Amino acid sequence: MEFLSNYWWAIILVLGVLSSFVTINQGFIGVITMFGKYQRNIRPGLRMKIPFIEQIYKKISIQNRSVELEFQAVTIDQANVYFKSMLLYAVQNESDETIKKVAFKFFSEKDLMQALVRTIEGNIRAFVATRKQSEILGLRRDIVEFVKEHVDASLEEWGYHLLDLQINDITFDEAIIASMSKVVASNNLKAAAENEGQALLITKTKSAEAEGNAIKIAAEAERQAAQLRGQGVALFREEVARGMSQAATEMKQANLDTNVILFSMWVEAIKNFAEYGKGNVIFLDGGSDGMEKTMKQIMAMTQLENIKK
Repeated sequence: MEFLSNYWWAIILVLGVLSSFVTINQGFIGVITMFGKYQRNIRPGLRMKIPFIEQIYKKISIQNRSVELEFQAVTIDQANVYFKSMLLYAVQNESDETIKKVAFKFFSEKDLMQALVRTIEGNIRAFVATRKQSEILGLRRDIVEFVKEHVDASLEEWGYHLLDLQINDITFDEAIIASMSKVVASNNLKAAAENEGQALLITKTKSAEAEGNAIKIAAEAERQAAQLRGQGVALFREEVARGMSQAATEMKQANLDTNVILFSMWVEAIKNFAEYGKGNVIFLDGGSDGMEKTMKQIMAMTQLENIKK
């Protein structure tokens, strides 16, 4: 006791020296106040402050922080939409002015989180209220961009910055999900029917084209065959006429009757009818007058062929 009474001032000095040192962990910035007023910031490491006068008001984390959100919104056609999202944010920068905003804008971390979450939810609800429920699923990126555009200004006033907003899940009421499933199923059936109709149309079109091409090919072949038959008949007639002319000339030189040639042709024609004819009966005028008449017709045809040459 005598030591304490004699050296109390030394004890106070030691306590003062010890209290003048403070440690700030990595990832934090200390905010110093003097008599309740903002004084300065101190960085990570072992730092000094004025003992008993300067106080560490708050240690501000400059690390990234995340929070999960679950909330409900209503579309313009009165459909309930349920969101699950993840918010990633951090202190905007390490400047003294930004750290001062972060330290004194809100009374506690709880108040900051409440304001941040309500701001995000309000912006998403405002966006969803202008869209139909059928559009929401395809607008994830648009929702995120809309929220970032409108929230960044508010967060900047608080000293924070929105790093990322992920909308992980979007769901609807069970009745809406069931109706959407029916719409998708009916659209799939419609698309399948349309595809089947197109396939049938293509099949019939190709079949008609193939049939038309076959008819064209057959017609062309028939035309060429008829042409060849005509050419063959013309050649046959030409050879017959040439042979008859040569035979007649030779018979005249031998002082023979040329009617023998016509008679021979008459007999040869009857023979040909009998061998290659499809019928069972051949009607011919077998009298001398009939033969003479037929011979004259053959001679007229022969003279006509000679005139054409």
